[in-house]
Amino acid sequence: MIVIHAEFPIDPDRHDEAVDLMREVAEQSRAEDGVIEYDIATDIDDPNLFRFTEQYDDTATFTAHTETDHVGELEAALPDLLAGEPNVTRFDVDGASDVEL
Repeated sequence: MIVIHAEFPIDPDRHDEAVDLMREVAEQSRAEDGVIEYDIATDIDDPNLFRFTEQYDDTATFTAHTETDHVGELEAALPDLLAGEPNVTRFDVDGASDVEL
């Protein structure tokens, strides 16, 4: 399984535009085969910091995702939306299990 954790600091003046674009990207990404999870949230202390949590079946699924039109549109728009450097981390995971609370 591939897990991606990404943070994108968004220009406050472009917040609404970013929300619309990211909502569309999330919706389309969730419909892709092999996408286990695709969530985008804002930070509770900074509503202009968007956090992506993504899970894919495997590297092929992740690679296919990165080649979609909607990801291309996001990548093209990011330079105008960002207020700082994004931080993206990829985790290659051998297994996962639920945690009882």
